[in-house]
Amino acid sequence: MKIELWLVGKTDAWLAEGIERYTKRMKHYATFEMVVFPESRHKGNASPTQVKAAEAEAIMVKLNDSDHLILLDEHGKEVDSVAFAGYISKLMVAGKRKVIFLIGGAYGFDPVIVKRSNDTLSLSKMTFSHQVIRLLFMEQLYRAHTIINNEPYHHQ
Repeated sequence: MKIELWLVGKTDAWLAEGIERYTKRMKHYATFEMVVFPESRHKGNASPTQVKAAEAEAIMVKLNDSDHLILLDEHGKEVDSVAFAGYISKLMVAGKRKVIFLIGGAYGFDPVIVKRSNDTLSLSKMTFSHQVIRLLFMEQLYRAHTIINNEPYHHQ
């Protein structure tokens, strides 16, 4: 199973270093790729609705019908690390070829993206910037794979 993390906008250098650390670790477990979409060019004088629509257009062009799309959103279903590992494991067993986790831009997701998604997960009830959530997610993705492989990274 190929796992991709799709992001909208650049990542600050101090976060990129941590993300890269977990990206390298993930190569031991799965084919992993990060895809970055530019922020909407209309951002300066555009409404949040217009920005989300422009981001959605770029994302939808790259999505294939067979892709399993999971949104990372504060309003999604909350799971702990062990349950997240189980979730990943079920996707593997189900034979999903490509699973995409999507972190939207500062305004969230356009309804077109929400409708196309297969699931929505939340990493916390707290609100984090869309940049910080990138690092948190990468650590949890790595942790999930260590749990699946019964490795000593996660402690109960």
